[in-house]
Amino acid sequence: MTIQERMDYAAQRKKEMNCCQAVLVAFADQLGRSEDEMLRLGSGFGSGMGTMEGTCGALVGAIMVSSLLAEKGSVMTASRAIMPRFKELCGATICRDLKGIGTGKVLCSCENCVRNAVRATGEALAKD
Repeated sequence: MTIQERMDYAAQRKKEMNCCQAVLVAFADQLGRSEDEMLRLGSGFGSGMGTMEGTCGALVGAIMVSSLLAEKGSVMTASRAIMPRFKELCGATICRDLKGIGTGKVLCSCENCVRNAVRATGEALAKD
């Protein structure tokens, strides 16, 4: 699967799961894990870690994926690339800010957060 296909797949799957799970499931084949494992792993990270106060679940999923796929010794480099790229693409990293809670201005939909998390992961890991 190309990164674009993974982005589309993750956004489609977002309709039935949380943002973190959608990102993890999009990379399940590369991680050598079952979808069920990915769903369980990401279950507590939806809605900004369940409160909308925390980091966007899609971004958490992206960092999880990079932690498992990055070359030894380059995990932090990947994380340092993913976080600012996600913020550039989405406008924020905290769930409530992305959803416009308190401001009324939605910066990025959940589907686009998922797409952008997959994109940033692919770019950081140079995966097609």
